[in-house]
Amino acid sequence: MKQVAILVSLFVLSVLLVAGCTAAQPGAPAAEGGAPAEEGQITLTYMASQGWIKDAELELAKKFEEETGIHIDYQIIPADQYFSVLKTKLNSGEATDIFGGQSGKTDLQVQYDVEKNAVDLSDQEWVSRHDPLSLDMVSLNGKVYGIEIWDTIASNYFIVVYNKNIFAQQGLTAPSTYAEFKDICLALKDAGINPIYEPISDGWHHVLWFPMVGPRFEELNPGLAERLNKNEVKFAETPVMVEAMTQLKELYDLGCFGDNALSDAFADANAKLASGEYAMAVTTLTAPVSIEADYPDTPAQTFGFFPMPLVDNRLAPAHPAGPSKFIYSGSKHIEEAKQYLAFLAAPENLQYLLDNTSEFADLNFSGLTAKWTPEQQEFLDTYPAKSIVYQDAVNYLNPQWMDIGKDMVAMFTGAMTPEEVLVSIDQRRADMAKTANDPAWAQ
Repeated sequence: MKQVAILVSLFVLSVLLVAGCTAAQPGAPAAEGGAPAEEGQITLTYMASQGWIKDAELELAKKFEEETGIHIDYQIIPADQYFSVLKTKLNSGEATDIFGGQSGKTDLQVQYDVEKNAVDLSDQEWVSRHDPLSLDMVSLNGKVYGIEIWDTIASNYFIVVYNKNIFAQQGLTAPSTYAEFKDICLALKDAGINPIYEPISDGWHHVLWFPMVGPRFEELNPGLAERLNKNEVKFAETPVMVEAMTQLKELYDLGCFGDNALSDAFADANAKLASGEYAMAVTTLTAPVSIEADYPDTPAQTFGFFPMPLVDNRLAPAHPAGPSKFIYSGSKHIEEAKQYLAFLAAPENLQYLLDNTSEFADLNFSGLTAKWTPEQQEFLDTYPAKSIVYQDAVNYLNPQWMDIGKDMVAMFTGAMTPEEVLVSIDQRRADMAKTANDPAWAQ
């Protein structure tokens, strides 16, 4: 009897151990899709980078489940790990039913190989209502492979947001040249105010300073993007690019980004601006609206805007590419995934997403009611958008974004020069172009 009791105890213990092992999976991506699916219910898995899925979309997913019985399991990956995880899953044939990705032709071809890994969506009804520039960014060789539901202006125009009250108190006005901008930073430092909140720890944010002024590169060198794409010129051979990177290094060396830039995170940007601890930050046109939502004592009207002023830039950064949704070609639920994308793209659901997302002022579909503030409209009226940013205009640039970020950190800390950063960009472009069998790099 004693032996039986021991055996029973060992059995129970083994069951508990197995239960404990299966209940927690360290390192598994966080799921934000709501309650678990019921047994026998169809579940669509959707993997996305942190920050791409808004709360209003999660609410729409619940509504979709109520109407169709199809559950959406959102799997959110930290931004600095996302593309590595995605590429691993695509290469191993284990991608989620829907996967997120930054749009842009180079990304579609090099990062995701959409002709192999994604479903052709050209026949979907919503294609006719999609903004043509955005639609082109999710298309390759005449076929539509993704849907980009995003605010490609208010949430895609990364510009300098500045505290108008602090500027007025210090007798400062928005700059029109890099020299003026540098003087403003130094004056703020002398007054004991941190000039610019530049969060470097995320790996991606500080990179914005360079390709986002691409329209200025193009203005000073008409046709430069086309020559870069034809491999007729290199980044490191272009004086204005060397100047821009050198100026960025100078801002860091002067302490314009504060004492903790290397460890600062973009998630804290709104709080830093709301508190007045920092006078400026590179962020979006809708940042003041979201600041007011989180910190009612700091109204959106507190802030103004101007373009990133490297190399005397005065142009708005037109940026039609953004987070997009693709259906994995190996999914067992392709039709259900199409159904979900069509649901999200329905006009009433797009309007709900727009109305309930403070970071959005408009979406890139026809027939919606936008919500521009006077300050946002003033920026759009003051600063023209003459051409698109270089991560959209230049091939093989956007896919190396995080690598550029690492090189720029090396530049800030003295391990690389601005010229060496540009040489590194050129080398990665050449490597990607050769992998893609780009004829411009064949010689």
